[in-house]
Amino acid sequence: MLPRLRASLVMLGLLTALTGVAYPLVVTGVAQAVFPAQANGSLIEASGKVRGSRLIGQPFEDARYFWGRLSATSSVPYNGDASGGSNLGPLNPVLLDNARARLRALREADPGAPASVPVDLVTASGSGLDPDISIAAAQYQVPRVARARGMSESEVRAIVAATAEPRQLGVLGEPVVNVLEANLALDGKR
Repeated sequence: MLPRLRASLVMLGLLTALTGVAYPLVVTGVAQAVFPAQANGSLIEASGKVRGSRLIGQPFEDARYFWGRLSATSSVPYNGDASGGSNLGPLNPVLLDNARARLRALREADPGAPASVPVDLVTASGSGLDPDISIAAAQYQVPRVARARGMSESEVRAIVAATAEPRQLGVLGEPVVNVLEANLALDGKR
């Protein structure tokens, strides 16, 4: 019995060292060497300060900024600890109420905007943390942002174009605008 117990404890110690210490250190070291920005959270810095991550949306409600998608996270919007969809089905009245509230906010912020609102401005993503909006959603907001900042629409459209990201590998997904990067570019202009 004692030899089996000793063998079991030795194997437990070896496997703990291998899978709990050595493997994570190797993976972390390779990630830091090959993909340092991604391994450290894809952080965006401006003026020497971390402003956020490229991967997690942030709430913007001021008319001077582009607004992202609705957040489905609980307690506070874009709560990284509560990532997940709302799980509201298409017939759930709460989902419709959320979309109507966002439509009202968009209309109040820009009464002259076109009636057709891009769907990603009134719905949440599957994670509730989406940092990107479609090109159409960014273009929809250009007049409001330009007016609120005292900029020309062409200046704001140039920022949208400069911060737009193409499809991944040329075929995956749709072109998008990272809301935080676009808003930081706006702040850099004025």
